[in-house]
Amino acid sequence: MIPTQQILGLQFFNGDVEEAVAFMQRHGGYLVAPSGTCFTRLPEDETYRRALLAADLAIADSGLMVLTWRLLRREKIQRISGLKYLKHLLCKLNGEATKVFWVLPNERACQKLIAWSRRESFLVNAENCYIAPRYGSDVEDRNLLALIDQHHSAHVIIAIGSGPQEKLGHYLRENLSYRPAIHCTGAALGFIIGDQIAIPDWADRFFLGWLFRMIAQPRIFIPRLMRGFELPWLIWRYGERMPVAGSEK
Repeated sequence: MIPTQQILGLQFFNGDVEEAVAFMQRHGGYLVAPSGTCFTRLPEDETYRRALLAADLAIADSGLMVLTWRLLRREKIQRISGLKYLKHLLCKLNGEATKVFWVLPNERACQKLIAWSRRESFLVNAENCYIAPRYGSDVEDRNLLALIDQHHSAHVIIAIGSGPQEKLGHYLRENLSYRPAIHCTGAALGFIIGDQIAIPDWADRFFLGWLFRMIAQPRIFIPRLMRGFELPWLIWRYGERMPVAGSEK
């Protein structure tokens, strides 16, 4: 049994990052790290909701969720950002890079990853990288499924952004011929390889990663952040319960 705290119907892991990485290395399956803006999708997108509920491990990436829960429920949940988790995972996998398969949003991210790997001596091969298509509301990718089965990688890192990545992680776990560890960490890889603005460790520790992203890309992130402010209301209204379409307001 692992320590968890149920928030909005999801069982969030309530331990430290070393334990989270070790759990995934031992048991495989797929990990999710929903950000504060993701929770508004729960009552709207049944496929996304099902993917989050089925995850083998969910980490509390959202600083807003963690702070709101402490203020409203007087209960502490340990925050593990997707960035912190991915940094620890990559440290553990250093020297074992050939065991990793990368799912990336575009060719630029692929080139950034390969350039980073050369600087860090992490040995990423282009053959172990896959440029994901733009998925619809239902995610299915038989080409990716065949490639991962062929490579038989122990770890799959999905870095295509919240929403499609959780659905893809669920799809892969249910359809692969074996059980790798699938890490749905979204934008975290971009921060590490330089595809997005770098977030200092101190900013991540003090829940300020959103500020750096907003300054770098205000037109994209200000609308997202505005939607994220619905999260405290959702926690106040539903608490441990999952908000679903048609539920009591």
